[in-house]
Amino acid sequence: MRALVIGASGGIGAALCAALTARGEEVVALSRSGDGLDVTDEGSIARLLGALEGTFDTVIVATGALVIDGHRPEKTVKAVDAAGLSGQFALNAMGPMLVLKHALRLMPKDRPCRFGVLSARVGSIGDNSLGGWYSYRTAKAALNQLIHTAAIEVARSHPQAVLALLHPGTVDTPFTAGYQPAYDKLTPAQSAAALLGVLDGLIPAQSGGFFDYRGEAVPW
Repeated sequence: MRALVIGASGGIGAALCAALTARGEEVVALSRSGDGLDVTDEGSIARLLGALEGTFDTVIVATGALVIDGHRPEKTVKAVDAAGLSGQFALNAMGPMLVLKHALRLMPKDRPCRFGVLSARVGSIGDNSLGGWYSYRTAKAALNQLIHTAAIEVARSHPQAVLALLHPGTVDTPFTAGYQPAYDKLTPAQSAAALLGVLDGLIPAQSGGFFDYRGEAVPW
């Protein structure tokens, strides 16, 4: 079994690599800091994924950020600006979709395979009762639509494939530092183990779905 992890230097990404390795899988780990993989630059994605050979049973995209170029999650509509919106879309929506575009050739067509993407519950429109965080919420909602739509197409060429959007929970990493809640956070290892369990348990009929780390469907 082979696995490809994009965003392997982050807290959850590193924990996913460790968990996959511990269960005996061959893991190829790519990241911006370690390999120069910039998911906002399609040329970077094409170059690094184009150099890979063979197929991968599991591909996981664990990239993402809350704060981009000094733009923090907005507490009011007055704080929304074009640069913050475009930065979030580039990294958190378009990036994973471009990874899928170039990873599809690495996914086997004749046996089960899985493509998991870290999304976020705050990207749920139906579950939004607090407001705020305009750019991040909207980018994750766009990501959900992109992957859900891609799953319909991919099912035609890869009938045993599962594409899934995964909410990892609130995980104790630098990503969530300074944000509430400051308690009851999962460790990266706990989140990684839970996410792999969820991804492993999904069937092709569930491809394109949005699930949390407990395996429960998240409203769109």
